[in-house]
Amino acid sequence: MNKITPLGLSRIEAADYVGVGVSKFDELVQIGQMPKPKKIGSRTLYDRRLIEQHFDELDSDEVNPWDEI
Repeated sequence: MNKITPLGLSRIEAADYVGVGVSKFDELVQIGQMPKPKKIGSRTLYDRRLIEQHFDELDSDEVNPWDEI
């Protein structure tokens, strides 16, 4: 059986998808580096495609010294 990848992700799923914690994801949304969520009824969902677009636009010049260890 094929598993469908949802377009809409919860806040926790969206943070996991990007690879950061929820509070960092919230910060990225607040400063416009990640998309704002959409409301579908009572659900708040983040569009996975927009997350990918925003992720591609993040500055990758910054080097994390822990990556070198």
